[in-house]
Order: sequence, then C-alpha cells, then structure tokens
Amino acid sequence: MPRLYLATPVVDDPQALIASLPGLLAAADVAAVLVRLKMADQRSMISRIKALAGPIQNAGAALLLDGQVLDGHLELVARSGADGAHLTGLAALEEALPTLKPDRIAGVGGLATRHDSMTAGELGADYVLFGEPDAKGQRPSMEAIAERLQWWAELFEPPCVGFASSREEACEFAAAGADFVLIGDFVWADSRGAAPALADAEQAIRQGYAAASGQSKEQGKAGRELRRE
Repeated sequence: MPRLYLATPVVDDPQALIASLPGLLAAADVAAVLVRLKMADQRSMISRIKALAGPIQNAGAALLLDGQVLDGHLELVARSGADGAHLTGLAALEEALPTLKPDRIAGVGGLATRHDSMTAGELGADYVLFGEPDAKGQRPSMEAIAERLQWWAELFEPPCVGFASSREEACEFAAAGADFVLIGDFVWADSRGAAPALADAEQAIRQGYAAASGQSKEQGKAGRELRRE
C-alpha cells in the first residue's frame, strides 16, 4: 500500500510544529516529512532543522529538506542531520547528486515531460514526484497526474510519488499505483485539525489501493477463465 509523505507548512518558528509532531506522526503511517523552511541565515536554518529532526526521525520517518530554500548550500543537509533533499528539475538534481549520494536521499519533481522523468531515473533519483504546482501555481488535472503515475509504476523501478491536493486525489493516486502520496496544505488547513485530516487521508489511500487491488484480481480471474475456455 502507498505510504504518506507529509509536507510541512513553511516553517519560521518551529516550536508549535515540534509540539504537535509526535501526536501527528502517531496518527498515520508517515514514511517521510518534507520540511519547508522560511529563508534565513544558515545557522538559524540548521538550528531549526535539528529541532525538527528529533520528533520526525524518532517516529521512524525520514526528514527531507525542500531544495529550493537551500539556495545551493546542499551541505546543510548533512550538517543539519537531515536524511535528504527534494529537488526541483533535472539541473538541480544533477547539481545535488554528488553531495547527497550515496548516503542521503535525492528526490526530484518539476518533471514536465516523460523524457525528463526517465532522465531523472537514469541519473539516480531516489523517487520522482508528479503533480506539484509549477512556479505559477498551475498543475495538471487529477486524471493526467494519475495517468503519469500509472505509466511510471508499470515500467520503472524507482518509486513514484503523487502530489495530492485533496482527499479525492490521494485516493485516486493510490489507485493509480503511486508508491507514496505527498500531502500538505489541505491537511494543515482542515478545520478538524491536522491529525484527523492526516488519518482521513491515509484512509483514502487505503480505499484507493483496495479498489485497484480488487479490480486487478477480477481482471486476473477473468483472464484465467478465458484461458480455460
């Protein structure tokens, strides 16, 4: 079953998030947390990352940094104790790989074409992300993202991640074959609180995965019956 990949809000003062993380990460099966930081001097950023690392990594989740705020200072990943970084685009991935590999995770999004996605896989990306908004806030339709996830899952070995902006999308991307579903803003904005929203997103993923598994079994059964005939 696909696992959750949780993106934080943009973090300035991390204290409120630190207090809520243990309960939040206990509410669902979160494989990784993408920490999005407000730009600051390096010392402040390292301090904030280290403060967040404890509750995230103690819960068994990987801590990844948003590469866009590192501003080329990829050494901050190792200096802060983070597990890796999420990069945007092939150029950023190529620049980061010598610093991050082999000890840390290098994931990548911002892949506009299938060719870019395949190139990222060939370069050594640990995962590819589909569906995140571009610089103008635009993103493909849910159907187009699901189609890209299905294509990748059927043909390639590196994990694929679907960026879900709603519970419905989380369900759809799980059914399409995503290995992970990245969720963020809609969870933090939920009036019930982030923990119930996170648990609800996980339930949506379970439903999507179960529906796809059931369909696959039915197709297999039908194929066996046809062969017998």
